[in-house]
Amino acid sequence: MSEQEGFAVWLTGIPASGKSSITRELVKQLRACNVSVVVLESDEMRKILTPAPTYSGEERGQFYRALALIGALITRNGINVIFDATANKRAYRDKARQAIKKFAEVYVVCPREICVKRDPKGIYAQAALKIATNVPGIQAAYEPPLSPELTLDGQAPPVLEAAKIMDTLKRLLYI
Repeated sequence: MSEQEGFAVWLTGIPASGKSSITRELVKQLRACNVSVVVLESDEMRKILTPAPTYSGEERGQFYRALALIGALITRNGINVIFDATANKRAYRDKARQAIKKFAEVYVVCPREICVKRDPKGIYAQAALKIATNVPGIQAAYEPPLSPELTLDGQAPPVLEAAKIMDTLKRLLYI
């Protein structure tokens, strides 16, 4: 186990709110400061943890418990983590907060109509066709954070929003 625990940043928001774009910029900015980081992106992690996802409430609960545990194990070994995952229930993110000493929750806010227009994965289109039946913010509730360390504008340039996360990490003395 490392003497110095890593930090974790959880970017949350409804699908297509800008989490992944901001995450990519944050990784660049951290690496430019010689801060290494591992990204736990929900779609990639689902390929491992739930290869045939149903997106049921029960499966989501299991998935996010596992994701929080993985993040906690990684940070305890001195490695920094970025969670790029909707985690539509507060309890999912709170589980990670409880398990990780250096934790920052970042809420990416973007109007649903903008997210629907972006829809890079076709999630909202699938919901409209009733192919997807448990989309957060449409058929499944999305519970925004009550006290995030930072709230970002999903319509702003990702490079600027990532810089705000960097400032927050410095303020919290994580970097």
